[in-house]
Amino acid sequence: MERQQFEECVRQQTDTIERIRQRAYDVHQSVNQMYGDGSLPYGYHLDMVAERVRNFGHLVCVVENDVLPLFFSAYFHDAIEDARLTYNDVKHEARQFLSEGQIPMAAEIVYALTNDKGRTRAERAGEKYYKGIRETPYAPFVKLCDRLANVTFSCSNDIGNNQRMKEVYKNEMMHFLGSINPRRDDVRFLVPHEMVVTMAELVIDDIEQEEKTLGAWWLNY
Repeated sequence: MERQQFEECVRQQTDTIERIRQRAYDVHQSVNQMYGDGSLPYGYHLDMVAERVRNFGHLVCVVENDVLPLFFSAYFHDAIEDARLTYNDVKHEARQFLSEGQIPMAAEIVYALTNDKGRTRAERAGEKYYKGIRETPYAPFVKLCDRLANVTFSCSNDIGNNQRMKEVYKNEMMHFLGSINPRRDDVRFLVPHEMVVTMAELVIDDIEQEEKTLGAWWLNY
């Protein structure tokens, strides 16, 4: 979709997107979920994810009817994992904002982005988890929006847990990108180059290393 067309669709749906946003805020606030060091409302993170959808959505969005499901899944992507909603709860929430034809897509993206049960990051995000993302339209993109939002936050300063997580994301980058990339011609499964470059610029301080990392990524893309 052309950027101008996507932006116009977003503009036309501003009121509905804002209602989705407020409802997602309420869902996470109801379980007292916070972000960062616990000083930020979880909506801070949700807004960052939705902003990446706003900035890059035109690269993957196929039709106007898919715009609202993209924003809904951005705002509700952690609702099952962290806010105690079930899959059917997500569909019920979506029914307040989306048409019956849009609901399955939105719910499937949220479901695909829900971590598995596990004691470690590796167990929670194993092959089964990534397989679900690769097989769900738009899930690779929304997951990349989520990761890019977290990386941006972690690189916002060099203290405490943020710096530690920056190193985690740096070490995970190639595996993460390879795991969410289904390598399909269908644009709905695209892992946009622009977003990969943005992530690399955030986590890799050395320009030469960044170029080598990106070169390896493009070679295997």
